[in-house]
Amino acid sequence: MSDSISPADGTPAGNALVTARTAKTSANHLNRREKQWILYDVGNSAFVLLSTAVVPIYANSLLEAAGESNIVSTWGYIQTIASLIIALLMPILGSIADVQGMKIKFFIGFFGTGVLACCAMALPLGWVAFLAVCMLATIGLNGSLTFYDSMLIDTTANDRMDQVSSHGYGWGYVGSTIPFIACIALIFAGPSAFGWNTAACTRASFIITALWWAAFTIPLISSYRQTHYRETADHMRDAVHGTFAELGHTFHEISRNKPLWMFMVAFFFYIDAVNTVVSMSTSYGTQLGIDSTQLVLALLVTQFVAFPCAIAYGRLARRFGCKPMIMAAVIAYLGIVCFAAFFLRSATEFWILAILVGMFQGGIQALSRSYYGKIIPKSHANEYYGFYDIFGKTASILGTFIVAATTSATGNASLGVLSIGVLLVVALVFLVLQRDPAATRENAASSTDPTLA
Repeated sequence: MSDSISPADGTPAGNALVTARTAKTSANHLNRREKQWILYDVGNSAFVLLSTAVVPIYANSLLEAAGESNIVSTWGYIQTIASLIIALLMPILGSIADVQGMKIKFFIGFFGTGVLACCAMALPLGWVAFLAVCMLATIGLNGSLTFYDSMLIDTTANDRMDQVSSHGYGWGYVGSTIPFIACIALIFAGPSAFGWNTAACTRASFIITALWWAAFTIPLISSYRQTHYRETADHMRDAVHGTFAELGHTFHEISRNKPLWMFMVAFFFYIDAVNTVVSMSTSYGTQLGIDSTQLVLALLVTQFVAFPCAIAYGRLARRFGCKPMIMAAVIAYLGIVCFAAFFLRSATEFWILAILVGMFQGGIQALSRSYYGKIIPKSHANEYYGFYDIFGKTASILGTFIVAATTSATGNASLGVLSIGVLLVVALVFLVLQRDPAATRENAASSTDPTLA
């Protein structure tokens, strides 16, 4: 059986206006379920930050010790493979996870894989084995995030999604700095304090990050309840058998929903730039010869800048609308990519880049997640988020591959970065042409209920 869903706005039938009034009354306060959901962003962001700032530098040291070079192309190919695996798996697993009780099981499976692989990165491995384990940890992280994102629709109401999603990214950014600072302190002070070498201290930082990630996931696992689901299946085989029919039906429904598929295409292009800048920034700076200490400290500043900016984005979306704020971030990222390609040559420019990324990164990610949740059917949320993940991860494949391939072919990483600007322009065109169904629903709700006007 499935829950009753209103075809107008995807909110449980009969409760839309009550939910809206409640949300308005406590607009600036997060309830217990929302806070527990947000905590997973705090947990997993520690690994995201470490894999952005420290892991590429450590991998580069392993490559150099083995007589290899060009960390940009090597790291780009590893990220590409991990993204491709997730893009292929998520629609199928996402459809199965829409069955009652299955979402949390898949979430735990991917989360557990990511944490165990993060611990395994602490082993004294060669560069090939280390990158393979790192890729497995990335798959675990990104897989868990697909199910985590779809949990948003079970956690809060439509008109609170922007705020809750933004708080998730905001607190994730600032919360991740606590274990990161501990890890950096260990890497720099550990050799003199404990007599360990730098490599051993770096490997210990992977254990610290894994423990943090696990600790902040426990509240979500212990409290989550799947309130929107496709059906109740007594046998797993029945659920799997029905999955492929559901996938075909969902793909057909997406193709008929012009505002939805236009947003997904735009998302494909603009999230490419976001993911590529995030995943390749440290390796790009390393190849330019910027000191690793400067790279790490600049990325730490990014987290502190991103915290208030992500939360501010959620509030601005309530005033100006979710889609206009996404478009503003796309335009800003176009400027960021051009700055990185033409002006980034020293540590000073890298610090500027880090601050600019911090201003818009959390906002565009948070609002994309919440905007998508508003315009899809709630009972098929995980399945739709599976397709969302195809677009997001396939974009990552394209972006990192373009950067890696262009850098390999020309020997100039700046040209690879510049190619991302074309994708942002295409995204902006689709966003301009797309009709905003979320705005239409919000206007209809306001006109129906005078207390929301």
